[in-house]
Amino acid sequence: MARTALVAAASLALVGGSAAAAVASQAPAAHGTRAAAAPDFSRVCAITHSPGMMSCMSLIRNGVTQRTEATLGRKTPVGYGYGPSSLISAYKLPSSTTVTKVAVIDAYNDPDAVSNLATYRSAWGEPACNTSTEAGCLTVTNQAGAASPLPTNSGDTGWATEESLDVDMVSAICPSCHIYLVEAKSPTTKHLGKAVNSAVNVIGADFVSNSYGGSQSSSDPTFDTDYYKHAGKAIVASAGDGGYGVSYPAASQYVTSVGGTSLNTSSGTRGWTETVWGSSGGGEGTGSGCASHEAKPSWQTDSGCSKRTDNDVAAVADPNTGVAVYDTYDQGGWLEVGGTSASSPIIASVFALAGTPAAGTYPSSYPYAHASDLFDVTSGADGSCSPSYLCTAGAGYDGPTGLGTPDGVGAFS
Repeated sequence: MARTALVAAASLALVGGSAAAAVASQAPAAHGTRAAAAPDFSRVCAITHSPGMMSCMSLIRNGVTQRTEATLGRKTPVGYGYGPSSLISAYKLPSSTTVTKVAVIDAYNDPDAVSNLATYRSAWGEPACNTSTEAGCLTVTNQAGAASPLPTNSGDTGWATEESLDVDMVSAICPSCHIYLVEAKSPTTKHLGKAVNSAVNVIGADFVSNSYGGSQSSSDPTFDTDYYKHAGKAIVASAGDGGYGVSYPAASQYVTSVGGTSLNTSSGTRGWTETVWGSSGGGEGTGSGCASHEAKPSWQTDSGCSKRTDNDVAAVADPNTGVAVYDTYDQGGWLEVGGTSASSPIIASVFALAGTPAAGTYPSSYPYAHASDLFDVTSGADGSCSPSYLCTAGAGYDGPTGLGTPDGVGAFS
């Protein structure tokens, strides 16, 4: 679509690129051990620093020709990032036929969401939606949890790409999950927060992914109480894509804050290797750090931050080792996407595979009791800081990747 080039050009301006770079090098990219180049991506949503406003955390890898499934000429979208089988292999995840509700929270409406997910599932060999068990089906609601009226279409805001990423990642990790796309009126903390409440209280979802973030404020503890404090529910949030630093709602002590990694194949026993997504120079990569206004939860014991520390866990987020996404509303079909908007729905879906959270508990605490069931990420950084573990990976807990990435589901139950 024409908008694809416009978004690339506008987004590159945010990260210091040029419009020409958006249309250069149009060969599909290969996966492997390719080192990340900076910047080699376009932001989907404009960054906002306005109080009470949120930005989505999706990044499109440049230099990958976008094609519809019809013009691709083959069923499996090779060259567009990792698909379900790769992600399941990387994180040693089980197959599951349990139908459970996973909600993803976004702003505005994506009118192609249902048809695009159907294409994604078909291309990767997943069961079709609308089976007798509702396996993997997608239900779209407004922020009140109702089927209508839906919000205005996302237009050129970029949120439709975010929505495609979110539902595709849930489908990839938990193809039997019933996905609810809960669309807020606008990307404000208030409207997105109301959508979270509806996901839990109206829809009945035990697992909720929030692939967005904004500036911290002294109102964060109030927002926690109003929107994000749901005992017995796994509320998950993206850590951010701007390198070292903390965003909200990932800063909330009641959510699972998800950092990002670079994921590559390897010849080792696992078959995969991960490092922190980012660099010691900062400026891009996963967010992490010490929250400004949030009390430290009892299960966090790191000594370099007296308040809540981001992150808890992590998953792939580097757009240079990104995931395949299908979107025809504001993109051209298959594309490769990253950002912690990818890692958040992945982790929410791993929680879903692990089973219903215990009543009265906060699932963000679970990994701290089962750290041995995670892959410890020990190299890489997302900036420069003191104490260094807040931005630099090492053995055990660190800011960028928390306790690590999934090694099965044992750390999430």
